[in-house]
Amino acid sequence: MIGAGMGAMAAAARLAVAGHRVTVFERTDTYGGGVRRFERAGFAFDTGPGLLHLPAVWRDFFVKTGKEPLEKCVELVQVDPASRHVFADGTAVTLPNASRAGVVAALDGALGTGAGERWGEFLGRARDAWDRSRRPLLEEPLPPETSRFARDPYPALKGGLLRRPARTLAEVGRRELRDPRLAALLESHALAYGFDPATAPASAAVLPYMEQTFGSWYVRGGMRALADAVHERCLARGVEFVLGTEVTEIRIEDGRAVGVELADGSTAEADHVVTGAPVPALYRDRVLPWASPDEWPHHQSAVRTGRVTVCLALRGARAADAAHRTVVHSPDRAGESAALSAGRLCDRPTVVVLRPDDERLRPGGHEAVTVTATVPAGTGDRMSDPSWGEHVTDGDATGVEAFADRMTAAAEAAVPGLRERLLWREVRTPADTFRETGTPRVPGPALAGAGGALLPAANVSPVPGVYFAGGWSHPGGGLAHSGMSGALVTGLIVEGADFRGSQ
Repeated sequence: MIGAGMGAMAAAARLAVAGHRVTVFERTDTYGGGVRRFERAGFAFDTGPGLLHLPAVWRDFFVKTGKEPLEKCVELVQVDPASRHVFADGTAVTLPNASRAGVVAALDGALGTGAGERWGEFLGRARDAWDRSRRPLLEEPLPPETSRFARDPYPALKGGLLRRPARTLAEVGRRELRDPRLAALLESHALAYGFDPATAPASAAVLPYMEQTFGSWYVRGGMRALADAVHERCLARGVEFVLGTEVTEIRIEDGRAVGVELADGSTAEADHVVTGAPVPALYRDRVLPWASPDEWPHHQSAVRTGRVTVCLALRGARAADAAHRTVVHSPDRAGESAALSAGRLCDRPTVVVLRPDDERLRPGGHEAVTVTATVPAGTGDRMSDPSWGEHVTDGDATGVEAFADRMTAAAEAAVPGLRERLLWREVRTPADTFRETGTPRVPGPALAGAGGALLPAANVSPVPGVYFAGGWSHPGGGLAHSGMSGALVTGLIVEGADFRGSQ
């Protein structure tokens, strides 16, 4: 197995339970892929996902790989309220967790009568899109013929002189929600997964539906604690990890994978090769040989975004009534979208501020806060630390820090007095993502529509014996979706071509 990301580990433990001998080669010195932690002076910060949606995926993993359930391995806490939103006009709304009626009431109270009803009607249409796409896009292997996924399953309302339905998420917000604050609420869900609302298909409506239906969860000790628990489950099932060891090539004989070659020149034989490494990195570095990029399998090539995360160590205790998650919306949503499209940093991004009430992440009497923004990942996958800044800030060496300053200033709407409390900060960019995962980009979950441009690579690769797991493979990025990819790969290996999906 290549790579020790969450999807790969999800497959590793399941395959070990099925009787396979599994060895995982990981080029970095740790496991977890993008689920990392930054630690300094007693503070700890999640630098990947900060919350978990669809926890049933990982409950299924722990049940299927052992007798201990998820809640026995980690302390899972439902986040309530689910989020607080601060809009450009200063209006704020606090949304309860997994309560459609509660969300409707909160929106009516904060934004005016009728706002909640419009949001509720939108969620009804989003549910239809979810019902139409859930099984084929989450629970079944991606078929060789994917043309049916090019059609958008969201039943958009028709409007305008030509009675044309909305084609993008931004159009859905304008036409169906008819309030710039509700539109910003909708668009923030797409941004959180790295999608530009101006180009994301209307089917991205399933993202807020998924969150508000199944809830938002936090793992005590940070989301890295989930990666620790998955790694421990792999070890308990006999999976061997070889860290700090890069796979340079998948060995192919008679048209089928027979093992891997390592950076030191040694080889390891295998009946099957599962790779959790980013699909674009596999072809870029020719771990899998191809004559030209035209022959590469599809892998969400339309996703060109990454993340800047600012870790803030704050003096003084967290306010007792602080929301775990606050979204501070950009005052210029159109400008933010235009900057993403042009590959540059915007003047003031939408930021997600996470303030976990978790004593394991901070020294006594202090607070650890993360602030995240979606940004262009650069012009390609070969990003080094300075080159990312050059690509997105026209070579201004102060550009990244200046952008972090703007993110920190925006976060003060969620953390009053933040800058006076600041002890120190750490800024992480897509260049850090590149060093840790092999690509500066962060993949999103699979979405139907957009002509199929947001479908990840199928779990079965074009090379017999090679399988793809993790965020760049079906059903896409995010903790839950990566876990699903591990289950799908296991089914394909254990049951073969007859496998029709998870139950």
